[in-house]
Amino acid sequence: MPDLDLSLPDGKLYEYLVERPAGVLIIVAVALLVRWIVKRFIGRIVRRASQGTVPGVLANSKAGEMLADLRPGASERRRQRASAMGDLLGSIATMIIIGIAFVMILDQVGVNIAPLLTGAGILGVALGFGAQTLVKDFLAGIFMIMEDQFGVGDVVDMGEAAGTVEAVGLRVTRLRDVNGTVWYVRNGEVLRVGNQSQNWARTVLDVTVSYDADLAQVQRVLADVAHTLYEEPALKGIIIEEPEVWGVERFDKDGAVVRVVLKTAPLEQWTVARTMRQRIKASFDEAGIRIPTSFQTTVEDQQ
Repeated sequence: MPDLDLSLPDGKLYEYLVERPAGVLIIVAVALLVRWIVKRFIGRIVRRASQGTVPGVLANSKAGEMLADLRPGASERRRQRASAMGDLLGSIATMIIIGIAFVMILDQVGVNIAPLLTGAGILGVALGFGAQTLVKDFLAGIFMIMEDQFGVGDVVDMGEAAGTVEAVGLRVTRLRDVNGTVWYVRNGEVLRVGNQSQNWARTVLDVTVSYDADLAQVQRVLADVAHTLYEEPALKGIIIEEPEVWGVERFDKDGAVVRVVLKTAPLEQWTVARTMRQRIKASFDEAGIRIPTSFQTTVEDQQ
């Protein structure tokens, strides 16, 4: 049986043993270098974003202080959002760099990449049509994180579901309502979001008193109760502005409705409302102001 000649010409041997492996190593080294540079660049952006950098002209002014920290916990929230965006951008950049390097390595080892690129294009178009909902959810999730529409711990109303945000993902957001039910909401299906815990909140109490009550006295009592609450050391930083009595809001069948409002820290409006109701009842009893039997109070939240 004749021997098979598996030897290669000297030129081909050099190409397969030296040139192509060297080319692959160079591609891998360049890809790693580019990835390192991109990661450092993204990390630098994330650090600056997490520090809440403001223009130098405003840095030492009251406006600069407000921009740097609008509410309690703002710096931590900003850091979390910047970290999440940094991780997302880093993952996207890594996938792009690895994909380009992989195609270049295939070309370097002699694989015809033209059919591969054509097939990838066709596959991309097919996936684009078949996964429109998934792409929509991911894009919506990215913009939700970038725009800081809400974060973990916020109380939000998404229409079909309302509750406390437990997790914010690129595809779905997880909420837990007041009954303990967990809701999973696709980001692409969210048309509007009401955030009850961003920057500040407001306790609005509509207090109904009988028609024979002295409305001027009622407003004085409400103002005194709200101001006393505002001055309490235990509530320092919870009620963030001097309370206001807006006056007679409307006339109901049970009596006149007087409105008092208190601007509060996020998520504290309900605690303030409960305390106010208790103090109002005690003060009205002391002043002889009668509350109708069907007395109700409502709390509204505004950002």
